[in-house]
Formats: sequence, C-alpha cells, structure tokens
Amino acid sequence: MTTSVSTMLRSPFAVITLVVLTWFTVVLLLWPNLNLLIETFFPDGTFSGRAVERLMSSERAMRSLLNSVALAVALAISTNVVGIFLVLVTSYFKIFGSRVLWLGYATTLIYGGIVLAAGFKFVYGRDGIVTGILLRFHPELDRDWFTGFFAVLIVMTLATTTNHLLFLSSAIAKVDQQTVEAAKNLGASQWTILRRVVLPTVKPMIFAITILSFLTGLGALSAPIVLGGRDFQTITPMILSFAGSPASRDLAALLAIVLGLATIAMLVFLTRMEAGGTYFSLSKVATPLAKQKIQSRAANVVVHLAAYVIFLFYLTPFLLIILYSFVDSYSIQTSSFAIENMSLANYERVLTQRRALQPFLISILYSAAAAGVAVVGLLLVTRVLVRHRNWISIGFEYLLHVPWLLPGAMIALGLIMSYDQPSPLIGNNVLTGTVWILGIAFVVIKVPFTLRLLKASFSSINHSLEEAAVLMGASTWTIFRRILLPAVLPVAAAVFALNFISLLDDYDTAIFLAHPLYQPLGPVIHANAESTTDLDARANTFVYTVLLMIISTAAMWLAYGGATRRRRRRRRPAVVPAAPVTLSSSTKGPL
Repeated sequence: MTTSVSTMLRSPFAVITLVVLTWFTVVLLLWPNLNLLIETFFPDGTFSGRAVERLMSSERAMRSLLNSVALAVALAISTNVVGIFLVLVTSYFKIFGSRVLWLGYATTLIYGGIVLAAGFKFVYGRDGIVTGILLRFHPELDRDWFTGFFAVLIVMTLATTTNHLLFLSSAIAKVDQQTVEAAKNLGASQWTILRRVVLPTVKPMIFAITILSFLTGLGALSAPIVLGGRDFQTITPMILSFAGSPASRDLAALLAIVLGLATIAMLVFLTRMEAGGTYFSLSKVATPLAKQKIQSRAANVVVHLAAYVIFLFYLTPFLLIILYSFVDSYSIQTSSFAIENMSLANYERVLTQRRALQPFLISILYSAAAAGVAVVGLLLVTRVLVRHRNWISIGFEYLLHVPWLLPGAMIALGLIMSYDQPSPLIGNNVLTGTVWILGIAFVVIKVPFTLRLLKASFSSINHSLEEAAVLMGASTWTIFRRILLPAVLPVAAAVFALNFISLLDDYDTAIFLAHPLYQPLGPVIHANAESTTDLDARANTFVYTVLLMIISTAAMWLAYGGATRRRRRRRRPAVVPAAPVTLSSSTKGPL
C-alpha cells in the first residue's frame, strides 16, 4: 500500500519502529562492514595497500582463493547432477520404493553443517568406522583416503541436495501432464520429453539452486576445515586462521572483503544470466503430473541400481551414527560393534554431566533467543514496511538484505573489529569477547530470510479486514494484535522453527564469536572431531547428533506438518467422498 512519508511519520507505532530499525541498520549492519574496509585500507587514517601486497605475496592465501572458486564451480555442477537425479527418481519416474528413497535422501535435512562433516569423518575418516573395516581387507589402504577436495565436495554435495528435494520436487510436481502427453503424441521419446519439456519448465528453480550452491561452496568453512586436510583449505578457514592473530587480522579482513565482493559479483552475474533465459509456460488449467514409467528395461535397471546405491551412501553414516551412539567409547575407537555393548550410558553421560550437557544447553539458548528476537522484531518491522510503501520503507527493505550479500565470516569480523573497544553506538560498551556478540550475529544473519517470509505473509492478508477494524475505531495496536498477528502467526512459528534448527549446530559464525567459556555445539563438535585423547569425545558427538536429529525432525514436523494439516482441513469440505482423490507429489512428501 503506497503511503506518503508524512502520513507514515504521523503514526507513533511507525516512528518508534523506524527509530529502532535505524539504530539496528546503522550499528549492526552498515558500520561493522564499513569499518572493516576502513581498518583494512585506512589503518592510520591514510590509504594503505599493505594488506593487498601481503595477500598477493602469500602463496597460502592465494591458493585458498583458487580452492574456493574451484570448490564453488564443482559444487554447483555436482549438486545439480545428483540433486536432479534424486528428484527424478522420487518425483518424476516410477521407481520401486520411491518414498523410502526420499526418506533416505532427506536425512541430510536433519543433520548438516559441522555435524554432517564430523559424522562423515567419524565414519569414513582416518580413524573412521568404515576405514577400520576396509583396512581389515586392504591393509595397504591409505588411512587418509577420505580427505581433501573430493571428500569436501562429496559431503557438501550431499548436504546441498536438500534444496532440490524441497524446492525442485515442488516445481516438477507443477509440470503440466497435458504438455507431457502432447509431446508423446508428437512422437517425442522419453529422453526428449525430459530434456526439452520437463527440465526447461523448472529451469528457473534449477538456476536459483545453482546460485545457492555456488555461494555455499564459495564461503564453505566446516567441511574444508574438518575434511580438507593440509592440502585443501578454502578462503573462509584462512580468514579464521588469520583472524586469530592481531598481526594478520588485516589479511583476514581483506580476504573477507574479497569473499564478499566475489559473492556479490557472482550473484549479479548469475542473476543477469537467469534474467536472459527463456522458459516454457504452464497451461492455465494444469493437470497434475503423473509419474512416468521408464520404457527401456536396461535404463530402468540402471536407474534403480543407481538410486539405491546413492540411497545407501546417504543412509550409511546416518544409521552408523545412531547405532554407535549406544556403544561404549572403546568399541567406537576400535570400530567394533556388538549388541551386548549397547547401552544408554553415552546418553546418560551427556544428559547428566555438566561438562557434556553445557554446550547443548548453550546452543538451545542461543538459537531460541536469536530466532525469537528475529521473528518478534521483524513482525513489527515488516508490518510497517508493508503498511507504508514509500522510498524510506523500500530503502530499509534493501538494507535489511545486506546479510544475504555478505559471507558470515565478513559479518563476524566486522563486529569483532568494530566493537573491541567502548563505542558510543552501543552505549560505550564492548561487544568483542562477550556472550552477547554471538547472539547479535545470529539475529543479523537471520534477518533477510525472516523478512522475506513474513513480508509474503503480511502481503497475503485481506486488507478489507483492517479497513473494517479502522472504521469500527480500533487502534493500531489492537489491529495488529487482534487481526494481523493471528493471521501471520503460523508463518511466524514456522520461521522461528526453521531459524532455531539452523542455528543449533552453527559453526561458521560461532567459531569466530563464541565466548571461550560458553562454547555452543558447533565448535565443541569440531573439537571432538579433532580430539585423539578424549575417548568419550566421539561418543558425545554421536549423542549430540542424534539429539539434534530428534529436535530438527520435531521442529520441521511442527513447521511443515502443521501447514499440511491446515491445507487438508481447508480442502476437506470440497472433497466428494465417492470420487477418487489424486494428490500431487508435493502433498505426499514426508514433511
């Protein structure tokens, strides 16, 4: 709704919200990143290219830059190859056991990031369970066979195919069956239909996922630091390494700036390429897509075989982590397994001993607080931005997307370098080294995602309800509390759940900002993965992973299951009991 600036400023609710929003935007979004540029290029008040010279002369830093670009390109390709195959075998072709396959492929939905990387290291790494078994048959096998570029690429590929399962599956389900039938009637082969009808229709979604995968590879931290080994480190681990020393902090800042510029440049480049594409349109009265039977018998066998091999690769670490979370530390260390060694001792130790339980509780507190602050704050902000559309609100909306354009390492470094001394912007307090800075960073990085979803929810509300309330004399606060909030509350709850589970095992931000005495799960899991002396470390990590899986599954069920139940309730009166009902694949998903 377009509103003049003067009209907006007559609302006390809007004025107070804009004042707080201005402080947040300047102090936590803009100034840290601007200060990072100043500290790097104007350390003494005058321009200095010393950081650039040091970076160019550092072979280690330049190699990390090239590794990051190589990983990003390879990940964009591998994720699409594997992800599209997974979607085709679960949503397009008739494959035996496709629902079971989907569940196996979706295991990375409930454990990712540092947990996934540490899990794969525990299973396939130097002292891993599978490596121990392989060594019994091939003693000459290199213990570090699952290390380096390909190990990082494999783990990140498995982690990022979740975007295909969630978004590309829904896009393929919307392909019009009539278009497919028309192509068949014209004599097109199954391969031609897939290549020239189905995939071009979902090309925008593939392109969007490609951008996400590329940016994920460019800013990768947890997988390279856990599985990269000595010979393969990317730019973000280098930023972390340089940031640890005051003498090389300018190099860390410059690398973060390079990473941020590369992210923005690639985002602009890929978006322009996407805008130049041509896509097929759907018919006005689309028929739900029916699963296609693979006509070639040989191709059908090969596809089934490939689908189940990939399924086993997804499922093996998942099952081993669950099983080994119940066995004693010695069995984990020696890669042996016996049912009589299974017990709840590991869970008892993690849930009762303060040292083991503390990281878990700290992660829950940080995640819940940050997710709650982000949702509650942006409910108020989004209401103002949607209600009053003018150059001020549009400008703020663009600024709130800044965390999407910048890597987490750059945001973290900006906060560290800007608030390591008393600053009038935050009441002459210091943030660096306190427990608050990590929570603030968590809120900052969740702002764009929360804003986009809440804005869509507010925009879908029927404005006649609000107009009727105004005519009846309701105040702005009453309208927000009694009409708008109940309407957007389901989406807000879902956003809270998604933010919460994504922050639970965060490593990329926590490793920069976490207080040494109050470490959340991400850094602790990484320390456990590197530990060779603490026998209980691996067992604790397995327990942490299983508990995170349970919490993530419960949160996603509440977020998506609730929405599915509401959709079914709304559809129920329109269903004729005697008629056969065909559900689209998007409503059949386990979520």
